[in-house]
Amino acid sequence: MNTFHALLFRQKYIKRWSLMRNTTSESLAEHSAQTAMLAHTLALIGNRHYKRSYNADRAATLALFHDACEVYTGDMPTPVKYFDAAMREHYSKIEEAAKEKLLSNLPEEFRGVYGEIFDGTAQGDEELLPLVKAADKLCAYIKCVEEQKSGNNEFDTAKKALGKVIDTMNCPELAWFMDNLLEGFGKTIDELQGEQDELS
Repeated sequence: MNTFHALLFRQKYIKRWSLMRNTTSESLAEHSAQTAMLAHTLALIGNRHYKRSYNADRAATLALFHDACEVYTGDMPTPVKYFDAAMREHYSKIEEAAKEKLLSNLPEEFRGVYGEIFDGTAQGDEELLPLVKAADKLCAYIKCVEEQKSGNNEFDTAKKALGKVIDTMNCPELAWFMDNLLEGFGKTIDELQGEQDELS
């Protein structure tokens, strides 16, 4: 029985940010879709503003599946995953085993294709993987912004920490997004619609 896709659809049941009080819960499925959208946008920013030749569609695909193995492992909180070097090493082995288990649930003819997506080993993927990582961090930062907007100070420290990480990522596409596209995430729906009405 090939259960790969049925397993992936269970991402909607896996909750992120489990150690923190959330005003709005976030599933792994939501995070994966949002990260894919952001990776696509970062690739377009690179192409338009920094003379790159990124494959934006491939960036979105890599991002869409970047946490797929968590259907087996769940979302490991960052403080636990990076508690020390030994913990990170053990978790890496668990992630690798989960990946192999997930791929084994595919028909043989598709395993190579999805294996390349999971590992980012196809031609051109190497330059896209930093964008996927940047999109992942940006997605988490936006979550913090949205929680703060809802009056939840539980995410204050996480936002500061993620901001420092983003500042050191040396990703001009990410910096451009932060400077030009982030502001809307702190606004209400009425504010967003009002701004659109003014532009029309």
